[in-house]
Amino acid sequence: MNTSTAPRGVRLIITLTGRCNAGKSALINALVDQEVAIVSGHPGTTTDPVGKHYELHPIGPVTFFDTAGMDDFGTVGLQRMSATRKVLRRTDVAILVATEQGMQQEEKQLLKELSDLNLPVIVVFNKSDLSTPSQADLEACSGHSIVTVSATTGENIDELKRFIIATAPKELIEDPLLVSDMVSPDQTVLLVAPIDGAAPKGRLILPQVQVLRDVLDSNAMALTVKETELSAALNTLKEPPALVVTDSQVIHQVAEIVPDSVPLTTFSTLFARYKGDLPKLVHGASSIDDLKDGDKVLMYESCSHHAVDDDIGRVKIPNWIKKYTGKELTFELFSGHDLPENLEDYSLAIMCGGCMSNRSEMMRRIRDLNAHNVPATNYGVAISKVQGVLERVIQPLGM
Repeated sequence: MNTSTAPRGVRLIITLTGRCNAGKSALINALVDQEVAIVSGHPGTTTDPVGKHYELHPIGPVTFFDTAGMDDFGTVGLQRMSATRKVLRRTDVAILVATEQGMQQEEKQLLKELSDLNLPVIVVFNKSDLSTPSQADLEACSGHSIVTVSATTGENIDELKRFIIATAPKELIEDPLLVSDMVSPDQTVLLVAPIDGAAPKGRLILPQVQVLRDVLDSNAMALTVKETELSAALNTLKEPPALVVTDSQVIHQVAEIVPDSVPLTTFSTLFARYKGDLPKLVHGASSIDDLKDGDKVLMYESCSHHAVDDDIGRVKIPNWIKKYTGKELTFELFSGHDLPENLEDYSLAIMCGGCMSNRSEMMRRIRDLNAHNVPATNYGVAISKVQGVLERVIQPLGM
């Protein structure tokens, strides 16, 4: 997969952080063997996080982020540090770059902050051509991977890459399961893809494309229809399909057509397992039953899009949940890479399918919400819950 065209949701994110003048920019240039970041001895040279796509064998496409120094104070400096922390919240591997002064109080505090985020951390003592870490420095990093490098001479840069490969979360390197474990070669999978106002003109949405490709990679046969042609498609097949996958928005209609003997699930449910933690998202959906008058529900979308009149997150799901619960609820939509700051205000968070997020981002959002005692689910699981078919759509996934 080309590093520049790989979807953002399948790239491993590796972020370099540390104090000003620790050599982060020089180190990222050495890692990718290109001049992608400005190197200067003047503090505060790096302002906004700078990302560089790279092919790191055998992991594949990754993105390295260079960030502002975490001791960059003042009004602008605090904004720069805030931007760095936002990147760290969606990071898969953090590289803490220490200066030739070793592990000072700032590095120790930052290491604690990274550990609190449950991030795998590699501590890099840069500028090995000028100094080496002391025993006290090494003890301060106990429990973390440690590498001594020189971004200037290139010493141990390849060793650092090997540490990144070894440190990366295994579930982000291994191919996650989408649909391949549910079908066998020569079986037929029926995909139901409604074409509504939110569908991109001339294209299918990314989850539909990825499921279709996974079916083909499994040497199975895929038949794709709109919901209006579903009955005709079922009657055309000589044998029942091994699996039916539908868009969540028409799950109630599709469930009435597809015989109970045929496994049925949704694209969003598959992505809940592929990108996140399906059991936790299913458990989060049960909290819909606990909503009370006046509760706030967070509708979270990881990317922005043009809203249509019957937008799924703004209109359809809120209306379905209000009808299901009979409660007076407030729904607030938030878009972007990061969750809002006021999580404690919400009784439930319903996230999009995360087709443009990687698994680490999705897992981190779930953990962040749970840490604030906010149950989390996703669009498709919530829809299946209020449509009364959740047990059926999770059954093919072994739940």
